[in-house]
Formats: sequence, structure tokens, C-alpha cells
Amino acid sequence: MRKLLVLIALLFIPVGLAAKEGPRPVTVLVGIDGFRADYLERGHTPRLAALAKAGATGPMRPSFPTKTFPNHFALVTGYRPDRNGIVGNSMIDPRRPGVMFSLGNASQALDPFWWNEAEPVWITAEKAGLRTATMFWPGSEVAIQSRRPSDWMRFDQNVTNVQRVNTLLDWLRRPASLRPAFATVYFDTVDTAGHRFGPDSAEVNAALAEVDARVGELVDGAAKMGVAVNWVIVADHGMRQTDEARVIQLDDLIDRASTIVVEGGPYAAIEPAAGTDNRVADALLKPHAHMTCARKEDLPERLHYGRNPRVAAIICIAEPGWTILSGPAPYPVTGGAHGYDNADPDMLALFVASGPAFAKGATLPVFDNVAVAALLRAVLGLPEDAAADGKLADVRGALRR
Repeated sequence: MRKLLVLIALLFIPVGLAAKEGPRPVTVLVGIDGFRADYLERGHTPRLAALAKAGATGPMRPSFPTKTFPNHFALVTGYRPDRNGIVGNSMIDPRRPGVMFSLGNASQALDPFWWNEAEPVWITAEKAGLRTATMFWPGSEVAIQSRRPSDWMRFDQNVTNVQRVNTLLDWLRRPASLRPAFATVYFDTVDTAGHRFGPDSAEVNAALAEVDARVGELVDGAAKMGVAVNWVIVADHGMRQTDEARVIQLDDLIDRASTIVVEGGPYAAIEPAAGTDNRVADALLKPHAHMTCARKEDLPERLHYGRNPRVAAIICIAEPGWTILSGPAPYPVTGGAHGYDNADPDMLALFVASGPAFAKGATLPVFDNVAVAALLRAVLGLPEDAAADGKLADVRGALRR
């Protein structure tokens, strides 16, 4: 009889502990496009500042090129653009002659062909049996490896920040069995203001305050529901002031018919047109004021860029604040831009991690953004990807010991 009572007691101990501990915290990745690291110090983001004080923070170095799609994918895969396949906001692939991937071309941007070179964390989590949900994250609406998150939304800039917040809160409001273990939400307001008005503008400060308020609504909403959350709040890149007086015109160096300018701006990705022999290289691969050009295989090793066949043959990087154009500007060269060398301090991006899994009051030294994927994996209980560029060791200081 005594043995039976002991056995019954033992059987009930785990159940009681599990009930007391409750469901595992949800991990939420918040992306704020164009939030430069030092914006956090401006005094317009009290909710983000409070999360940083209660958790871990530090400036984060984006991958080169410091553009939106390459870095959003680097953050969730742990692989730099050269290895994750998203080597630019615009790119071409020799296996798809005559086709260009670009942000504005939905038929290409949603084609899995471009995204299948690396596995984002939501796919890894889904494979492990964890439910995921994405509210706008580049790549999340694509069937990567024939999979998507359990819940996802097709990007629409007309969906307001408030609507984005409410969608995520609705997911968190679900019963624990249907609640995502990992979720993302994306805000583009700060980046848009930075491009139009410049990083030091009143409009950027207003955008910072607006997004900060939305983050506050997320935090308060989750707390009101009693849902514990590990918040990881990141940006893809920073922002630098530009000016129409600081323009490098490729047309002054080589005739436009000789080049395919895949991407221009703070950096330029250039393919010589067929039949041009060495004329393009001869024109570009020499010293220029305010711009450095190199064959992709000769780029500095620190950029970790140039081995992927999608990288254009010649890469030119403008001096900070300058813009590379081929012909008339497709947009006003005013306000701000990004895409510069990732060693530029103005390209440093926001990182804040706050919640039960994270250390309190930790300040990290500058680290590469590919380490964020390793951090997400650790918090979700997924194994570290040994082959990835990002290593947990680089951000271990953010974790609670």
C-alpha cells in the first residue's frame, strides 16, 4: 500500500510543477526597418529604452550590403547575404538569364527559387513541431523548402502599425495549444521617414515615437493577457544623410549601353553588357573620387561578399554620404540612404532583447547581426546551426545565466 501511495505521489509531482510553471514564453522578433542604433538615445523611445534597461542591448553591425532584404534574411537565417542567397534588394542569377529579382517585382520576390539557399528560423521551428506566425517579414510569405509559418500575412504597406500590433496580439490571445511559440512583426515607418526626410529630421523623430508607442502596446497587451514574452527587437540597418550635390555619375565614366546596373545608390552592383570585353572594367577599376570599385572576387574579406553567383561582377561602394547613379536619379537624392560599407557607424542597427530568457542591464559590444538567429534558436530550444556564420558565443552575454 505504501509503495502504491509513493507511486501516485511521484506521478502527480510533474503535473503540479508543469501547472505552476505554465506555458513556455513566446519569442517575438520585432523588426523596425531603418532604426539606427543611436536613435535609441534621442529620448523619443521611452518604451524601447525601458526594455533595453530591463534586458540586453548593444549596437549591431549589419551585413553587407546594408540593404533591407539581405539583412532581414541574415537576421533570421544566421547566414550572410553571400551565403543566404539574398545578395541585394535587386539581383540577377546566371541560372535565370534575363530575369531580375527586385523588391517591387512581386512575381520574382515571391518565387522560392531566390529564397531556398538558407533556412529561416520559422522553418526550423516548424520542423521541430513549434507553431510560428509572421506579421510581415521579408521571405515569410514565400514557400521556402515548400513550407511557410503556420500563420503569415502577405505584405501590404497600407496595413497600419496599429493593425499589425492587433494581429500579433490576436495570435498571442489564443489558447496555449494554438499560440505561436515564435512570432514576428515588422514596422517600416522609421525607414520611410529616414529616406524621405533624412535621419536628423523631425519626421524621423516622430516616426520613432510612433513605433515606440506600438511596441508599448505589444508589451502591455501581452502582459494584460498574462502571456510571458521574450522580446527581440532589431533593425536591419541604419541611415545616413545624402545630398544631390554628392553624386557619382557612372555615365561620366562608361557609356550606359555597356553596363547593366543591377543596383545603384550607396553601392552599385554592375554587370558588363555582353560583348564589351574589358571596357567596363578598364573604366571602373581605377581610382575614383568618392567611390571604390572592385571585381567581386577582390572585395575586402571583411565584407564576406562576392562568392555567390548572384553578386554582380563589379561592386562599387560610395564614400559615406555619396550616391552612385547611372543616368537620371529614379528618386530624389535627398533625405537619407543605406547600403554603404557596413563599417560605417551610421549603418549600425538597433538590438534590444528583454524578457525571462535575457540578462538584465547587459550591454553588448558591437556584434554581427547574423548572431541573432543563433540567439533565437537558443531561446526557442533549437540546436545551434554549426555551419551558420552567426555564433551564439557572440551574443551569449544577452542570455540570463
